[in-house]
Amino acid sequence: MKQKKIFAGALSAALILSLAACQSGGEGGAPDGSDPAGNTPAGVAVQVQEVTVDSISTENKVSGRVVTDGQESVFVTANAQCLAVYVEVGDTVSAGQALCSLDLSSTLSSYSAASISYNSAAQSYRDQAAIFDKQIALAEKNVNDLKALFEIGAASQLEIDQAELSLQSAQAQRSSTLAQLEAGMQSYKSNVEQLDAVLEHVDAQGNVIAPADGTIISLNATEGGFVTASAPVAVIDGVDRMEVAVSVSEALVPKLNRGDEVDISISSLGINVVGTIKSIDLAANMQTKLYSVTVSINEDVSGLLSGMFADVSFRTDTSADAVVIPTEAILNSNGVQYVFVAADGTARYTQISTGLTSNGVTEVTSGLEAGDQLVIVGQAYLSDGDAVRVVSGEG
Repeated sequence: MKQKKIFAGALSAALILSLAACQSGGEGGAPDGSDPAGNTPAGVAVQVQEVTVDSISTENKVSGRVVTDGQESVFVTANAQCLAVYVEVGDTVSAGQALCSLDLSSTLSSYSAASISYNSAAQSYRDQAAIFDKQIALAEKNVNDLKALFEIGAASQLEIDQAELSLQSAQAQRSSTLAQLEAGMQSYKSNVEQLDAVLEHVDAQGNVIAPADGTIISLNATEGGFVTASAPVAVIDGVDRMEVAVSVSEALVPKLNRGDEVDISISSLGINVVGTIKSIDLAANMQTKLYSVTVSINEDVSGLLSGMFADVSFRTDTSADAVVIPTEAILNSNGVQYVFVAADGTARYTQISTGLTSNGVTEVTSGLEAGDQLVIVGQAYLSDGDAVRVVSGEG
């Protein structure tokens, strides 16, 4: 019996010494938060990224083929008087050089007015969409808050039903109002595109501009005479230029404009280059119901041959000054999107609303602000209020 008492006393003394050692280690442990014995510090290990503001565009990828175009016919699809001619057949011209000057003052004025109307309608659409998005985000938050209160007996099912009806009403009003605004916007855009087709090779002063380097092999402009839509103003014979021909759907074609930049990927050469939309057919192919789009390649590409496959990514629905985060940081539960933000060593559950998505990033329309420390790795293991410790991505 005496031996057992001695053993118990020794064990108690050992435990006291062990506790004292642990406390000492907590006060003077390693700089990384672990103690000298290598114990892991408290908190879920996460990686974070500061939320930033950037531009984002929806990308639509379409496959096509590389083609060549060595001769350029310069059309002005209107009847107009020629005020001056600056070149002759046989002259060598550069892209952007004025070939002649036409009396297109009324057409240019109409184009300016149509552009202003379209831009105003487009801005109204964006402003109204932003207002509705905020209203719907608040309505969604109200529904979710009421559901949480219902779980603890602080709200009734009737209140939830009324909130959901308000949400549905806001969503229906958004769809109806934006549909009307979009119809008006597309009408203005159609006017702009028709005038844009007339002025495709004309600058703001009414000069017909050479679209490419080459030699004038045909010229139908004479000072004091008239040019017509039925014959080209000039034909330029240039070196073979590489282009990409693709076909797009009727849903995509209204979002495209001549002069827009696109991304071109040619897998056989393992290269990515930038291109420019050169032309958009105004009528669909009778068999495929698709619209042909020609894209100019903006740089010389070694080894590029006619007939090679190419993928063209069109950038549409651009949102500037948007909060943009990695798509993989977003979590979903019962239709609710949320993320975790690290603040003062604690994970904070944050519900968000999203907009455009492109190339692994997503626009956040509500819930986050620039400067927030977004959890991008480890978020799936977190709950609201959990302690977190930020680690580098190299470990």
